[in-house]
Amino acid sequence: MRETDGPVQGNVIIFHGTGANPEVCWYPWLGRRLAERGYAVEIPHYPDLNEEPIATFLPKVLANHVFDERTVLVGHSGGAALLLAVLEHIDATVSQGVLVAGYSTQPNTRDEPVLLAGYDWAAIKAHVRDLYFINSRHDPYGCDDRQGRAMFERLGGTQIVRDDGHFGDYDQPYETFELLDRLIG
Repeated sequence: MRETDGPVQGNVIIFHGTGANPEVCWYPWLGRRLAERGYAVEIPHYPDLNEEPIATFLPKVLANHVFDERTVLVGHSGGAALLLAVLEHIDATVSQGVLVAGYSTQPNTRDEPVLLAGYDWAAIKAHVRDLYFINSRHDPYGCDDRQGRAMFERLGGTQIVRDDGHFGDYDQPYETFELLDRLIG
């Protein structure tokens, strides 16, 4: 999905979570809001996210998108973990990275092929000007405020802690996300 209305402010790529698609949660709502503000918005569908090993999955993602100083990256859950790998391996410095219910270590007992074995935190930090970590204290999958704090301590930025579960899931409708709309820009 690509959306834009009016002059382009930059591009935003919204990475959905594990087992999700571009039409669930707040993804289409945020895409419309940002397009109205002049961003070129991509909400790609990656059905193999967190199923295929990151070593073979990441090159496909990198080849599918353009990253530059006006790019904003948003990732939810498994998409946020993917965002870390993207930031480590791109050859540009993007404007913003927003990790919603993100994690950098295994958050539960489920296999997490989206995670790298280890992260080059300095490379990640060098490839993004402004980072936000949005996590809940009580996330049903373990993508909680402790995961956000661990990334914040390594990368800096801003950590936002809420009590909003997983910020959208099959049993948690979360059709809008005003905070994200305010943070991006």
